[in-house]
Amino acid sequence: MNALPVLADSGLFELLCNHLKQGEQLYMVGGGVRDLLLGQTSHDLDFVINGDVRPLARSVANALNGHFYMLDDDRNTARVIYYPGYKDRLMLDFAVMRGSNLEEDLRTRDFTINAMAINVHDPQKLIDPLGGAKHLKDKVLCPCSASSFLDDPVRLMRAVRFAVQLNLKLDKETLSLMREAVTLLPRVSAERQRDELFRILDGNQIATAVRLLDKVGILSIVLPELTALKQVVQPPPHTLDVWEHTLAVVQALENLFGVLVGEYREESNNLTMGTAVLRLGRFRHKLAEHFARRMVPERSRRGLLHLAALYHDAGKPVAVTDNDNGRRHFYRHERYSRSTIVERGKALALSAQEWEYLALVTYGHMRIHHLAENASPPTRRAIFRYFRATGEAGVDICLLSLADLLATYQTALPQDIWLTELDICRTLLEAWWDKKDEIVVPARLLNGDELMEAFSLQPGPLVGKLLMEIQEAQAAGEITNRQQALEFARNRLMDYNEST
Repeated sequence: MNALPVLADSGLFELLCNHLKQGEQLYMVGGGVRDLLLGQTSHDLDFVINGDVRPLARSVANALNGHFYMLDDDRNTARVIYYPGYKDRLMLDFAVMRGSNLEEDLRTRDFTINAMAINVHDPQKLIDPLGGAKHLKDKVLCPCSASSFLDDPVRLMRAVRFAVQLNLKLDKETLSLMREAVTLLPRVSAERQRDELFRILDGNQIATAVRLLDKVGILSIVLPELTALKQVVQPPPHTLDVWEHTLAVVQALENLFGVLVGEYREESNNLTMGTAVLRLGRFRHKLAEHFARRMVPERSRRGLLHLAALYHDAGKPVAVTDNDNGRRHFYRHERYSRSTIVERGKALALSAQEWEYLALVTYGHMRIHHLAENASPPTRRAIFRYFRATGEAGVDICLLSLADLLATYQTALPQDIWLTELDICRTLLEAWWDKKDEIVVPARLLNGDELMEAFSLQPGPLVGKLLMEIQEAQAAGEITNRQQALEFARNRLMDYNEST
């Protein structure tokens, strides 16, 4: 067995050995060992030591010119973060060995595939008391003990993540143990539930994971509003009920991310995705930079957008109405969806910036569909109003709206409708990245003081309204200089006076 590529290149194991005191034993455990067996590079490595972690972690951080801090003083757990010259950071967690020896420590862990270890003094030898390597080869997820889920119910969500993302089977016995422990999950803090949820939302096959969360009984605890979407029938052009449509949107969004935000890959076998690449592919690097920026360090923008996708129609069960002619409508459902996701965001202990973003995206997910109802492309004024309402979340809404459209029609999607919305998104993204100073946020020709002085106005909402209308007229190309802005304001004031 070879060491991880990044470790071989950096000599990290040798460095760790050099900083151990006499008699100390250090082992790499958990996901780093698992990923090694899978041939994957891991950037989050866990170590256990039969000694004090603080001096080791601090000296390692100094040697690597990295950052050191204590994760948990009571449990003697430390973290070192450094950037060894490649794109992603490397995070090293050091914990005190639980129990009197390594095997006792491994047996207290969640799953056998995470209960393997490597001695940093002898990285060629796998320590595997519970048969995790065989379970990984056989593609089966097994808890380390019958009480694993009872000991820590958040492992229920972790089991779903590993099963889906590593393509592992959950046998009947494991599923039974999970269902037995699911009633204990509400005792887990909102923060820990949130963190496991976002690890799922940051991965692949998110829709499949949501189905499994529902099957085990976890969904009704973590994202309870989603269970109300089941069997809510929708009229044409929808082909699925709200629940199935929502999962289809999540899958379509994941697919769009793959072709528009991730590394380029040929999509010649999929005309719909291939057309998306042709229309929007030139924004790949801009989109990648956009989604690489995080509102908080712990959670990605991609994960937040997929959460918004799960809740974009959460208001439909409340908004549903059936006319006398039998036609079903969901008037103002986006408003109900917005309030629902804000409450869920707060319950998950998300930051204000995050749940405000979720509110913007869910409430705005119909905007591009509405723009597509017009026979002509969006005007400069329409573009300005779109971004005035959505800000940078307008970029995210483009992807969600396209995913929503794909999930609505499924394989029956008319190409002319698809091309129309793609072209609208292209126009919006061009404005955001290529013409922001011209259309999205044109520089003000007048400020509030100048406006009040020119027309003897008092401070108040009227001044702000005039400034916004002037800026909108600039974006529309109707005024280009200060004199025209003053004349525009004069005319608008006359209109206001006449109307009163």
